[in-house]
Amino acid sequence: MAGLSAIGGVLAQRNARIFYSGSIVCWTGSWIQRIATDWLAWELTHSALWVAIIAFCNLAPSVIVSPIAGAVADRMDRVHLTMASQFVTVAQAMILVVLILTGLIRVEYMAILTLCNGAAETFAQPARQCLIPGLVPRSHLAGAVALNSLTYNAARFVGPAISGPMIAVWGVVPSIVVNALAFLYASLTMYMLRLDPGVRRGKPTGFSVMHDALDGIRYVAKHRGIGPLMLFAAVVGMTLRSVPEMLPPYVADQFGRGAEGLATLASTMGCAALIGGLFVAMRGRIGGLTRIAVGCGLILAIATAGFVATPVFAVGVVCIGAIGAATTMHGISCQTLLQNSTAPAMIGRVLSTWGMITRAAPAMGALTYGIASEFLGLRVPVLIGVAVCALVGLRTWRQLAHMTPILEGGEASL
Repeated sequence: MAGLSAIGGVLAQRNARIFYSGSIVCWTGSWIQRIATDWLAWELTHSALWVAIIAFCNLAPSVIVSPIAGAVADRMDRVHLTMASQFVTVAQAMILVVLILTGLIRVEYMAILTLCNGAAETFAQPARQCLIPGLVPRSHLAGAVALNSLTYNAARFVGPAISGPMIAVWGVVPSIVVNALAFLYASLTMYMLRLDPGVRRGKPTGFSVMHDALDGIRYVAKHRGIGPLMLFAAVVGMTLRSVPEMLPPYVADQFGRGAEGLATLASTMGCAALIGGLFVAMRGRIGGLTRIAVGCGLILAIATAGFVATPVFAVGVVCIGAIGAATTMHGISCQTLLQNSTAPAMIGRVLSTWGMITRAAPAMGALTYGIASEFLGLRVPVLIGVAVCALVGLRTWRQLAHMTPILEGGEASL
């Protein structure tokens, strides 16, 4: 009951209800389209490399754009920045629909449009997350951050569950149209938020955007708690989180399944992620999150090794479920710790660095695994990545005694 109270306390706030309703709708639409475009890329090319390239194009813009996006979010109206970014996603989806319906679609065009969408999402991510502290009282911050990730992972369950049958019956176009409508709804609901101006608008520092962006990277690198946490998250992202970005080749080549197998794996991962997210959200407290963040990264390594090593679909389903739960718990814990321990003036830049890690690292990993799969297959490169991640994770685990007081105590200093 205490756990349900933590979630209820967040949703008791008007702004929070509006914000999270828009989040669940647009992220569900995003996952519906992501499954559809992954499958379309596979149908057009039957190449694991091209599927990896599409995943890379969606996530890679954050490498260049994220530091700039964070600096921009720290100096302008975050509601307007979010809306503008989401309207770009609507336009991208509709252009893709027109190309498919006219028969002009090529995987190269998909890659270009996916790059545009990835850049838009990279600007939206820190702008949206900077608004979270203004949605609820400080005492509910942990629950609000957890609920933010929970809505994303609920979408990971609902989106594939909707998209799989839609693709099987009607093809990929309806899935992409649904995404356009979802982001249009999410953008329009931003008008309804009533936020304190100090939360809604960042404050210019007097320096250039590039100076502020580099200042944010230096802050993260020097912070005794955030630095090690971000480093481990980057390794997890590149070596482990890239695997779910490449599900179609595993479905077809490793398990010998079609679109229904893709929907089963993606939905199982999303459902398990929802359960893991609920667990962290219902805790409603900061204490213990550092141990959860690092421990779940290690669990994710074990589950990923099991997924790529087995030819048995039922075992793969169990492993992908563990991947979903561990990924969510790791991500929620890290993001909450960042919100808790970052100096207020740096929050946009730190969250944009987090966004760069969570988006760019899986993109780099997917591209690396896709290239390596052309020579070594799907299994060996990932198992090597798992071993690397496990070593870094064990090293980070030994640093817990030093990291925990800084991250959980809310120290904003270096």
